[in-house]
Amino acid sequence: MNFEAIIGQDFLKSYFKKIIENDRVPHTQLFVGQEGTGTLPMALAFAKRLICDNENCRHKIDKLIHPDLHFVFPTVVTDQIKKPDSEAFMKEWRSFLLQNPYAGLFDWLQFLEVANKQGLIRVIDAENIIKKAAVKPYEAAYKVIIVWHVEKMNNETANKLLKILEEPPEDTKFILIAETTENILPTILSRCQVHHFNPIPIGTIKKELINRYQLSEEEALKTAHQANGNWNRALQLYQSKVSDNEFQQLFISWVRIAFSAKNNKQAIQKLIKWSEQLAGMGRETQKQFLDFALETFRQALMINYQNKDLAYFDFSNNDFELGKFAPFIHSANIEDIYREVSEAHYYIERNANPKLVLLDLSINLTKLIHKTEKSV
Repeated sequence: MNFEAIIGQDFLKSYFKKIIENDRVPHTQLFVGQEGTGTLPMALAFAKRLICDNENCRHKIDKLIHPDLHFVFPTVVTDQIKKPDSEAFMKEWRSFLLQNPYAGLFDWLQFLEVANKQGLIRVIDAENIIKKAAVKPYEAAYKVIIVWHVEKMNNETANKLLKILEEPPEDTKFILIAETTENILPTILSRCQVHHFNPIPIGTIKKELINRYQLSEEEALKTAHQANGNWNRALQLYQSKVSDNEFQQLFISWVRIAFSAKNNKQAIQKLIKWSEQLAGMGRETQKQFLDFALETFRQALMINYQNKDLAYFDFSNNDFELGKFAPFIHSANIEDIYREVSEAHYYIERNANPKLVLLDLSINLTKLIHKTEKSV
């Protein structure tokens, strides 16, 4: 991974190049950013620029096999590994990271086929970090230790690392990565130079999708909006086998049943069938549909409040016009709709029963979509 390959984050790329060139690299840095904003790719590019001065070294970094590049990340107990640490999963980690360095923690757990478990960074990982920091670099002037999702450390693990993070050897650089600082001990934070990663702009994601995958302007813009600053999400949407047209049909049938459900007990059977239909499409498709639904509700809100410049797509179905649907999405129900759909996405991602989650969401939608906007 090179700085040039990282999507967006131009200010940070420029800053990191400068501190490396001027030999002013802090001993401990914390990269904070939501999934898909490039924190881990940036850490890899940083390590490569700091460590390497020849092609052989750069090749080793790209293959994730350089002896002076170390990783720590959340792991889980499995049938084969009862006392897990990062070293026990290094082969899987390299395969995972080489596929997509923008992938998130849930993707990692899915890759291990343990998505229903909670990944943790354990005390044994802290002990391994201390041992690695005590050893001289094998080939380079520095060794770099990247700790991915440092917020998954428990207090015991974090406390064990306090001293080494505050006073590491001169030849050791730490890059800690987190999605948020909320669950990181203040004593850890105080030892770090913190860098915040912004969501990737819609225009940047659009441009990358066109350049890399030859998407049309319209399709790239749709995908970029739905990705919401997350390149990993943009890739998932691009790779989805379900077309927009299928999602449109699902959405239309969903909201029409929701409308008809008022004072109509038979509509519940239709909602059950609809939920079963979507539940049978697989979790990734379910999550993608919910993302599509969220964006459609947002588009309807924009149209309702005359912000048509922010509305970027309409339905291809001649029987359904987003403009006519828009008045039903307003200030009195949009927050609740957004919360309900987001919660359904959360539970499906964590392996809840999709039929029950989707049915519960659908029943709640029937109430919210009939809610009238209060006069101001």
